[in-house]
Amino acid sequence: MSDVIFTELSSTNNKKIAIAELNAPKSLNALNLSMIKLLTQQLTSWQEDDSIAVVILQGAGEKAFCAGGDVVSLYHYLNELVTPIDDQVIKTGFAHDFFGQEYVLDQLIHNFSKPIMIWGDGYVMGGGVGLFAGASHRITTERTLMAMPEITIGLYPDVGSSWFLNKTPGELGLFLGITGAVFNAADAKYIGLSDYTIDSLSKKDIFDHLLTVDWQDNNKNYQLLDQTLLGFSNDFEHHLHSELKANEVGIAKLLAFDNIVDIHTAILNVKTENKWLTQAKNKLQAGSPLSACIIYRQLQTTKTLSLSECFASELNLILRCCQYSEACEGVRALLVDKDKNPNWSFANISDVDSKLVDWFFSPIN
Repeated sequence: MSDVIFTELSSTNNKKIAIAELNAPKSLNALNLSMIKLLTQQLTSWQEDDSIAVVILQGAGEKAFCAGGDVVSLYHYLNELVTPIDDQVIKTGFAHDFFGQEYVLDQLIHNFSKPIMIWGDGYVMGGGVGLFAGASHRITTERTLMAMPEITIGLYPDVGSSWFLNKTPGELGLFLGITGAVFNAADAKYIGLSDYTIDSLSKKDIFDHLLTVDWQDNNKNYQLLDQTLLGFSNDFEHHLHSELKANEVGIAKLLAFDNIVDIHTAILNVKTENKWLTQAKNKLQAGSPLSACIIYRQLQTTKTLSLSECFASELNLILRCCQYSEACEGVRALLVDKDKNPNWSFANISDVDSKLVDWFFSPIN
């Protein structure tokens, strides 16, 4: 079977609903290079096809829309390269292909000229958030669990995070970036990453209903899709508790420093009975101190950038990460050997070399 299954369904007035389904349920629909290429090619074709009214992205299986990118393939590729990896090698190999094409796909979704609806049920993490964030109609359910957990593998939130994490209320995006904290549908709605919260059991009814809509041209179709989804949302998110909203004041105090060392220390020293905050703290503690420094710098330096500038800066940064050992060690410990015992470059955040952090943000030649 194909990595992505494409279907076109005819609606009542011969306009079509186009569906792309990520088809790797065993790996929670982790995004690989084949999927990225297939999606980019098909979405481009659908965008130019006047008969297509709405595009839908979903994941196969019950557990996930997409739980991230296929970093294990990246690990095996990087492990075979001679170190140190020079700029020319990293610019012309698999890492550049994978991330370069992934970011092109993410931008295509952000800038798509037709309504794109994403059914964000189950896990939506890392590369899955990259696909999800740019859609015009983003649906979460009572089962949605989202995160940008890259700190746990020695990387940083990419796929446009420089753009969307900087658009959250307060500094909640920074907190999510440096802790990799998991958040739900109510949180996603609160920080502007989701448009509708809908009961997962309503999916079939929604899809059936979309085939009865009298679709028009693109501009009108945004409203027609919006009306349909609003009819199914019923303030459903009010039944879910937003930890981000509830802890916003407390989080702001933890982030009220002008440097990552003090912020990192404040979070690790927090005394709380709150289970969610404790899990976020533990994730930061287990994560890479070097990554925390990179993530802080990334989100500070991209605040005023356009979407395409954010992606360009992220591509440079991700290739720098591929040249350095931290990410390979993080992926090894969490996803390959699974010993969950990474040997990070720096044990303490106060020991991280600022010149090294500068190097990560230097242009690749």
